[in-house]
Amino acid sequence: MFKNLLSFWKGKDFLSQVLEEFRDMLEDSKCMFEAVCSRLLDSAEEPDLKKKIYDVDKKVNRLQKGIRKRIVEHLSLQPTVEVSACLLLMSVVKDAERLGDYCKNLYEVTELMEGPIDKAVFSQYFSDIDKDILNLFERTKEAFIEADKNKAESSWDYEHRIAIQCDRIVRQVAKSNLSINEAVCFVLIARHFKRIVAHLANIATSVILPISDLDYFDEKTDE
Repeated sequence: MFKNLLSFWKGKDFLSQVLEEFRDMLEDSKCMFEAVCSRLLDSAEEPDLKKKIYDVDKKVNRLQKGIRKRIVEHLSLQPTVEVSACLLLMSVVKDAERLGDYCKNLYEVTELMEGPIDKAVFSQYFSDIDKDILNLFERTKEAFIEADKNKAESSWDYEHRIAIQCDRIVRQVAKSNLSINEAVCFVLIARHFKRIVAHLANIATSVILPISDLDYFDEKTDE
């Protein structure tokens, strides 16, 4: 459905502007994630990182509001045209906005840490999850903008694998000898990582799922 609508809309001002701003939301969220991971894992001292993260999050929020406003205006002028695609867009821009929120939450974990993360210990639990999530950001953007079925389907594998790993991390930390501060921070990181990949997968799978199944891609994989 989405690929047909994308083809139908191609070249139209409304779609072009909405997709461009949606792409910006994904790019901005990816940059936030990358910057926060650098602070978390490498203790990178980027000047005014907190201000940057919060400013970008506000920009993502503004983009979401702008897209939703344009969709409502579009439907008010043409109430029977492209309703399904408009509903789909309303759903995925909310997912993109949540990405910004969870990246901001990840930054807040850096403020809870009593000292730099021990990278060897972190790696024992998380391996290369942060790199996998960065790959999923790119795959999600390409899957949605290009209506790429294969990349959309591959996001299921990414999300399923990372979600299982994040749940395992929480169980392992609960039985570990980590300090209270390390344990709390590791659990928060695992939970935020899991929510980020869930929202990315929601966006990617919107290309191949009917509107009624949006946000329930994980149930589809169990059928």
